[in-house]
Amino acid sequence: METENAVNYKFMGRSFNDLSINDDSSAFSDCNSDRSGEFSTASSQSRRLFLACTNSDNSDEFIRQLVSDLGSCSIDEQKNAALELRLLAKNKPENRIKIAKAGAIKPLISLITSTDPSLQENGVTAILNLSLCDENKELIASSGAIKPLVRALRTGTSTAKENAACALLRLSQVEENKVAIGRSGAIPLLVNLLENGGIRGKKDASTALYSLCTVKENKIKAVEAGIMKPLVELMADFGSNMVDKSAFVLSVLVSVPEAKTALVDEGGIPVLVEIIEVGSQRQKEIAAAILLQICEDSVVYRTKVSREGAIPPLVALSQSGTNRAKQKAEKLIGLLRQPRSANAAASPSDL
Repeated sequence: METENAVNYKFMGRSFNDLSINDDSSAFSDCNSDRSGEFSTASSQSRRLFLACTNSDNSDEFIRQLVSDLGSCSIDEQKNAALELRLLAKNKPENRIKIAKAGAIKPLISLITSTDPSLQENGVTAILNLSLCDENKELIASSGAIKPLVRALRTGTSTAKENAACALLRLSQVEENKVAIGRSGAIPLLVNLLENGGIRGKKDASTALYSLCTVKENKIKAVEAGIMKPLVELMADFGSNMVDKSAFVLSVLVSVPEAKTALVDEGGIPVLVEIIEVGSQRQKEIAAAILLQICEDSVVYRTKVSREGAIPPLVALSQSGTNRAKQKAEKLIGLLRQPRSANAAASPSDL
């Protein structure tokens, strides 16, 4: 498995080479569980049971009973048990290990394949909440969660899709799972969520894709799935609150030639030049780094970038940007100002 890290900033505890983003805020907010007031319809009985459990010395016994109820013949009992476990795993981190040790993971995974939308959603989100515990990630993956989560990403409610994306992100933090997730068909579905989902769906999809696309074969799958179109569109929309996230995903993709070609074909160069002109300091820095990557081995792309008027804003960035941005801008300016020899051999990117 080939893993490539194209930039140097921290995301989910990992460091990356060649780019430092000097901004205290994070481009990616980590996928968290149970957002947006999802429990407004939870029964008063469910809430009473939850509160009783959190304040009782008998929580282990209560958890075992809920796990048993997951196998009930009654869909209502299954729903209630899944919802209770979902809440327990959300609100008390220590419960995540207790629930896993009680044998909940496999029956919860089986619920993800349910044709009942509510049951599927609760199963997905309970697995997401359990995956917040690092100790559970390998067990969840080895118990066969990846393919059902991908199915939920395809057929679930909007909340189930978003939480499935988050759960796959969590599982992808175990390096060995990245290829398995990519080969399960997740990448095109995440690209679709990025393009057509709501704002939360777009954010969750971009975060999952960012993690998965550190693996070369997943980069190619993402490009083949048409990721470049939504990335360019989101980068061009400064009101989307997705400029940074989309640019960071793009930054891990452009190490492969297929991504560079797709970026240019989708009109990405003028968008990146505009970001250098009017974006935030962090946006300018990442845009300059991306343009540098696509120009380093292609005279044709250098010409395209120059024709978009990139040199004046790059000069400004080289004078007023962050130290890393200045370095990137100066190096890119040097490339753009190199005369093109009539006899220069074309690079593979130019062919």
